[in-house]
This record gives sequence, C-alpha cells and structure tokens, in this order.
Amino acid sequence: MSSEEITLAAGDAEVSVRAGHGARLGSLKVDGVELLRQGERYGCFPMVPWCGRVRDGRFLSGGHPHQLPLNSPPHAIHGTGRDTAWKTARVGGREAVFTYDLADPWPYAGRVTQIVELTESALTLRMSVETYDDSFPAQAGWHPWFNRRLTADGEDVRIAFDAAWQERRDDDHLPTGERVDPLPGPWDDCFGMPDGVDVTLTWPGHLEVNVASREQWVVVYDEQEAAVCVEPQTGPPNGLNTLPRLVTPLEPLEASTTWTWRRL
Repeated sequence: MSSEEITLAAGDAEVSVRAGHGARLGSLKVDGVELLRQGERYGCFPMVPWCGRVRDGRFLSGGHPHQLPLNSPPHAIHGTGRDTAWKTARVGGREAVFTYDLADPWPYAGRVTQIVELTESALTLRMSVETYDDSFPAQAGWHPWFNRRLTADGEDVRIAFDAAWQERRDDDHLPTGERVDPLPGPWDDCFGMPDGVDVTLTWPGHLEVNVASREQWVVVYDEQEAAVCVEPQTGPPNGLNTLPRLVTPLEPLEASTTWTWRRL
C-alpha cells in the first residue's frame, strides 16, 4: 500500500486521508484530540461496492450468480474499496477527491469517487459509484471507529439515536428480514431511520458529534472496548441480495454523511 497521506485543516480541526490504504481517514482531530481509533484496520474506511456482510459471498445480478472472496468466512464483508489503493484526483484548500476503478474480484467495471471536505465544525464525506457499461447492484457507506474515550481519564462515549426499527439478525449477524422495535445495546445491529441517519455521540465534558446522512440505514457497533462504530450506508447488510440499489449509466449511486461537532 502507498504511504501517501493527504492532510486537510480548518480552524482547530484536522483530518488525514491515506489514499493508498483504501482512502481511509487515518486521523480526525478537534482541538488536537484524536477522535478515531488508530491502527491499520481502523480510522474510517469507505465501504464499497457493498456494506457489511454478503451471505456466503454470493449475490445475483440480472439472474447471474457471482461469488465474492470470503474475507470474513463464511461471508464477504465491507467491500473491496478498503483494500484498494485509490488515486488522489484533486486537493485544494479544505477539500480532497479520491478515485478508484472497480476491478477483480468485483465482477463489474465502474468508478468510485470519494470527496472529503472539512470545515471548522464539520466533516462531510461524499461517495459515488458510476458505470459506463453494464448496470449492477451496489452499496456505499462508511465505517468509522470512534474512540470510546477521548482521554485516558475521560468518560465513555454515549450513543443516542431514535430509530424506527431494528433489523433482527441471525447467528451470522445477517438480517432475517424481520423488523423489530429497537432493543437495548450492546449492538452489532442495523437500524432503520426513514428520515435519514441521525446519531449523536457524546463524550461528557469534551465533545458532541452528530453523525447525519440522508440515507436511512445505519449499523451501530459498540461491542469493542476501545472504540464504537456508527456506519451510515445505503442499505442493510446483505443488501446486494435483499434490497439492491442499481447503478446504471444514467444513474450513479450517491451517498453522503456529515459529522458536526460541538465542544462541551
């Protein structure tokens, strides 16, 4: 993987993007305090061209079966974008643009673009999946690992949201298709928010971050000691099979999320 790293700054906020390592955010600091868990697997990576698990790594498109590598046996998980070296298309001021071309093991040609934009009080991520040839199902989203504590002696983060439903999952952590009233955590679960994703993370005495998206799906994962994840995405896990969003030459798949912070 390339070591290329792009850093954007706005006021007391700073974000770095590792283009050669899945165009993931390697760091997001506010007032010098790191919000994201550090490490090769962490930060915040784009999930594309699918999100979460695909059952047995298999999906159908136009009646044709496709097999994806089982990178989380017995399933395929989180797409190929996080394991791909992206190209830096443009860097200017407080915005950077990254692209990569879909290729094996994904069976369709296309291009993915991610735009990272930073202001003094917010980070906006945008992603599009385009095809110039065959149409295909796809998903897009983000997988941030927020630090559970911002300082060694700080309190644990508090997660607040009001979902319309929770996707009941089976033992393989895949939705069964049944929607239930949201259950108390801990979670590794997908929730539905028809009016758009709206989740607030609060580190008492330090910072509040609102994760918003016009998409109506979010996975919340807080079973790990060091970090919590709030993952806005264009469909539920296994959505290539259960709720496909079609990318066509006339209609790309587009998604965005904005994280807005407030000091406490």
